[in-house]
Amino acid sequence: MPQISKKALEALTPDPAGRDVFVWDAGDGALKGFGVRMKPSGAASFIIQYRTREGRTRRLAIGRVATLTLCEARDQAREKLASVAMGADPSAERHKLYHAITVAEFCDLYLLEAKRRVKASTLAMDRSRIETHVKPLLGRRSLTSLTTEDIERMQSDIADGKTAKPRRLRGRGGVATGGPGVAARTVGMLATILEVARRRKVISDNPAREVPRLPEGRQQRFLDLDELGILGAALRDEERASKNRTAVAAIRFLLLTGLRRMEALALPWAWVDRRGRCLQFADTKSGPQFRPIGDEAFKLLERLPVREGCPWVFPAERGDGHFVGLPKVLGRICAKAGLHGVTIHVLRHSFAAEAAAMGYSGLTIAGLLGHSVPGVTARYAHVPDWALVDVAGRVSDAIATALDRLSADMPSGRA
Repeated sequence: MPQISKKALEALTPDPAGRDVFVWDAGDGALKGFGVRMKPSGAASFIIQYRTREGRTRRLAIGRVATLTLCEARDQAREKLASVAMGADPSAERHKLYHAITVAEFCDLYLLEAKRRVKASTLAMDRSRIETHVKPLLGRRSLTSLTTEDIERMQSDIADGKTAKPRRLRGRGGVATGGPGVAARTVGMLATILEVARRRKVISDNPAREVPRLPEGRQQRFLDLDELGILGAALRDEERASKNRTAVAAIRFLLLTGLRRMEALALPWAWVDRRGRCLQFADTKSGPQFRPIGDEAFKLLERLPVREGCPWVFPAERGDGHFVGLPKVLGRICAKAGLHGVTIHVLRHSFAAEAAAMGYSGLTIAGLLGHSVPGVTARYAHVPDWALVDVAGRVSDAIATALDRLSADMPSGRA
């Protein structure tokens, strides 16, 4: 048998009988004891196999085939096997290390190893939750001593605001307020991390699996047609005063498209497809997508100035980045207009509510919003669906009409 090669790795398939499949390095220049193990699930890992000084056979996983190159795995295997020749037992050392590891240390290890397989935006959110909530409440606990009751207590403490942090006096940064939604999502993230620990046999069971999650609550607030008219007038006043024109345009764009905040604010001009009447997102919460938008949204984009050398549709007032200060501006405009409880997500929900009021189905609205719904995301992720483009246009037309309507002409609410 020749040395393990990239071609050999690509040819690996699970055993139909449900047994582990092993391929060992062999032939000229082979690294004795270096191999690959494929589980019945199809997950494959680089491993080493060796004998201790006491004659016991050990196996040690080096890393997943999906995350390590063959060259990297071979180098790591050579280093481990060299230590074995000097009398070390890397499997026992890892076992001892894992059983002494704290929750904080394992979370750091998880973040380090997740860089190759987790989206950068998701990883950033995980890191924030770990630093803000998990480490202060559970970080010093031994991973093996962690119980379901500990995690339930953590969830309760986050919901009660015990890990809340004030806004920074200077610089950028959000506010860690806690609450049931944050608590539930933090428990879900920790459950994922502990599942990694369970698969590696660091812990025998996942204590987060049995924790009942606090209800997150669904967004109920949206702007009706009357309120859209009031907000539209407030936005025009803000623009006439030459204040925050970028923010005003971004608020209108969010209402006209139903985009998530960062999908709009971090939108580069290169993703705007005028011919396809859509936005070509290279990355979203649901992966790459085509997102249809209406004519009113495109008219708004055509009126925006393009800053030379700047890739962003909504550039920052200073520096090379994109605009970020939208929540504060929206809050001030809505307070002045007498609109209460309006957040950035309310803009997105208002788009969805208008689509629902026009009689479109939940699956159609999911396609408009880019939700990860089986059968919807797959359909709209690769080519712009012209029926959906038409719906996006109708919804954005209705919202634009409400925003631009004079107060004397405002309706008395949605019929």
